[in-house]
Amino acid sequence: MENKNEQILIVEDDSQIRNFICYSLRQEGFSYTTATTAQSALSTLVSEQIDLMLLDLGLPDFDGMEVIKKVREWSEIPIIVVSARDQDKEKAAALDSGADDYLTKPFSSTELMARIRVALRHLHKAGGMKPQASLTVGGLRIDFDKHLVYLDNTELHTTPLEYSLLSLFFRNIGKVLTTKYIIKEVYGIGYGSDTQALRKLMAGLRRKIENNPAKPRYILTEIGVGYRLSDV
Repeated sequence: MENKNEQILIVEDDSQIRNFICYSLRQEGFSYTTATTAQSALSTLVSEQIDLMLLDLGLPDFDGMEVIKKVREWSEIPIIVVSARDQDKEKAAALDSGADDYLTKPFSSTELMARIRVALRHLHKAGGMKPQASLTVGGLRIDFDKHLVYLDNTELHTTPLEYSLLSLFFRNIGKVLTTKYIIKEVYGIGYGSDTQALRKLMAGLRRKIENNPAKPRYILTEIGVGYRLSDV
């Protein structure tokens, strides 16, 4: 059972959506505070102990994308964007700027709570703890010290690039990683946006870790944006 002592900041100027989110959080026992402008959100983050921020991009004073960039200059607080902007490039831009997740309006209370629980779970795992020597998702396990990967306790042979890719996902479990970010982290800046190389690498890795690569259970595709290592 998760800890409900976390304080969530809701940054939303639409009163109907704000009230819906507040109601959903109350039903689940979460504490929250609200802000209707970017400036008041930043002031709240500085003056109060906030554990997670739900952020609308279309704010009346300045764009929510700027809020993400400013917050990331000094904090790694989980940021979940809740926005009516459903274009892939908007989602990718928010994630590249430092958001942890992106929820498109309209959304259900069930989906909102699931995204919040994932973000808070990883916040607790990361907070004040040394990096774990190994991590497990379902039957998939990675040993960072030995640079080994196991599926159902059987060691898998992975190439250096496949291990690098899987390691990146395991260090960001549940978080959507954009194609641009993955390419930069795995191949280096010089590769630019070579999506074909990444698709080929992903296909090879999925053949090794998925029972059915056409319907992956571990690495999920976020169409038009990137990929995510499932946390369930």
